[in-house]
Amino acid sequence: MTRSPRRTRALSRLVTSAIAVALVGATAGTALAEDAPATTGPARNAARSAVTAGQHKPTPAAPFFFLTGIQSSGRMYVYMPDGKGGFDDRSGGYVWPHLRYEVAIDPDLTGYQDGAYQVMDDGTLNLWRKGLLKKVSTGWGRYDRVFSPGTLGGAKHPDLLARDKQGVLWRCQTKADGSLAPRVEVGTGWNQFTRITGQGDLSGDRKPDVVARDKQGVLWLYKGTGDPRKPFASRVKVGSGWNQFNKLVATGDVDGDGHSDLLARDPKGNLWLYRGTGKATAPFKSRTKVGTGFNQYRDLF
Repeated sequence: MTRSPRRTRALSRLVTSAIAVALVGATAGTALAEDAPATTGPARNAARSAVTAGQHKPTPAAPFFFLTGIQSSGRMYVYMPDGKGGFDDRSGGYVWPHLRYEVAIDPDLTGYQDGAYQVMDDGTLNLWRKGLLKKVSTGWGRYDRVFSPGTLGGAKHPDLLARDKQGVLWRCQTKADGSLAPRVEVGTGWNQFTRITGQGDLSGDRKPDVVARDKQGVLWLYKGTGDPRKPFASRVKVGSGWNQFNKLVATGDVDGDGHSDLLARDPKGNLWLYRGTGKATAPFKSRTKVGTGFNQYRDLF
């Protein structure tokens, strides 16, 4: 079968990423490369790749990111979307023993994942891109949630959002070299939420949005405004009952329909896909089960 341009480009980035992790492990002592089963590697994924009818080209509003899982040991695996709403067999098997969590990014706003910020156990923030690991700053242990929904104010590079332990949400604009502009406060009271995530546009206006789940299990949509000083409009209720999930993660457009989606994991390890609609009043379709065994991971991103 002919491979779609989206998956060909993403596969190339995945292979490059795998090589980069091995190099980092050899030079910086940060990651340890371990052999993964041959049947789950990039070569097999390439052989299984196929065109999906009607697949949209990735954009910053509906990007194409990998799903990454990290186990308690620090071993990390990557799942490439198959373009049909599911995922190919996992690839990887590399160990990051001191990684707390990771934030996937699209630095040049191409629509493809092309790097990641990594928060380490000691609070160091590193940037991993193009086979190089770069220390960006320290003191990130003050935050209990860091993620990137995209570019909130029309800049040339994406923003990081970080919530501190007092519930204050901060925006950190990334620069071309991976460094960060001084943080700017964009909201308070965000400690009312047990999960916050977002990647791309959920409401159909091409501006990045986020969703947040409160302690009662209600999911709320915060529409992007395009104003970096006040990046989100007043929240809109999406639905209740979201406490059934112990992880919410956004990787952009999983099924290739041009709308960003949402992934949710339940305590049994089942992975569910909520396909995006592009409508703020009802941003997600009914869920579809797309995987099992994901409770082996301490975190997904």
